[in-house]
Amino acid sequence: MATVSLDRVRKLYPNGHVAVDEASFDIADGELLVLVGPSGCGKTTLLRMIAGLESISSGTVSIDTRVVNEVAPKDRDIAMVFQNYALYPHMTVAENLGFGLRLRGKARAEIDRRVSEVARLLELESRLDARPAALSGGQRQRVALGRALVREPKVFLLDEPLSNLDARLRASMRVEIARLHRQLGATMIYVTHDQVEAMTLGQRIVVLDGGHIQQIDTPMNLYQRPANLFVAGFVGSPAMNFLRGQLRRDTQWQLDMAGALLPLGELPAQASALQAWLGREVTLGVRPEHLQPVAAGNAALAATLEVIEPVGSDVFLNLRHGEHMLVARVPPGELPTRGSVLPLGFAAAHLHFFDAADGKRIA
Repeated sequence: MATVSLDRVRKLYPNGHVAVDEASFDIADGELLVLVGPSGCGKTTLLRMIAGLESISSGTVSIDTRVVNEVAPKDRDIAMVFQNYALYPHMTVAENLGFGLRLRGKARAEIDRRVSEVARLLELESRLDARPAALSGGQRQRVALGRALVREPKVFLLDEPLSNLDARLRASMRVEIARLHRQLGATMIYVTHDQVEAMTLGQRIVVLDGGHIQQIDTPMNLYQRPANLFVAGFVGSPAMNFLRGQLRRDTQWQLDMAGALLPLGELPAQASALQAWLGREVTLGVRPEHLQPVAAGNAALAATLEVIEPVGSDVFLNLRHGEHMLVARVPPGELPTRGSVLPLGFAAAHLHFFDAADGKRIA
């Protein structure tokens, strides 16, 4: 396998659009790194620059310390799995798996060995004589993965490989890819817009927006300590709740939302960092699982219940508090009625604070 390093990589198109701006990070040998962000954030462009399918305007991409900016894609020793399966319909599974090796002039015995190993790994042994039209969506995706695996490249690049599958197949293929990575110890760079995929697959995650890297961290650090409002709102489903106002302190910390005071408690862990923000605009964030119905005497705020979403193991309560839309995640059971006013509370330890002007976390 290999290491991959990006140093201030930039992509500027002739029309002046900057798709990727000053992207710098290192991928360790054997790491599974995920690039995640909304459509148009630059993640696929970044992956294509690593693959050599897109030119680099400035900066460098290195594979095992070798700068590959001017190296042809076929000479970078990478394999790419695309969003569409791109299988040859007239070829069998075995022929699809071995086609790239035949183009590279590998011996027949070597091709058969690699195809057999990969088919066993992906549980495709019984389908080697079938053509793509006879396969399920999940089997076709496994063939597309297998075509990359047989090449035994230094780096695997996966560009939204599960987006064409239904929800059940996506879940099972996520497990499949994680298992493959663990077995192979391969260096993988995985692109997705689905933050659930990113959180469940990535050892580290690069969050992008507007061509800029917003944060690089482990899944749980992204969730528990988002660097800014974008990451806080993008990572997590349902998204984090936000309340904006002036930070005040009397006998306890408070958020002044246009005259309505939201009590925040003592905030022992955050007090020293927040001292400089007294009287300034901040955005308060709280995850849906940390915003809970409480007894009226313990409530920090009251909100009107507008929509109930039962999703099995959880129930999402969609509420309105003045101008703010909020979501609370609660366990299934006896539920309040729509239109009722719920007293809500939160633990101070689970609150997040951000600069209302630039969105950065107040640490």
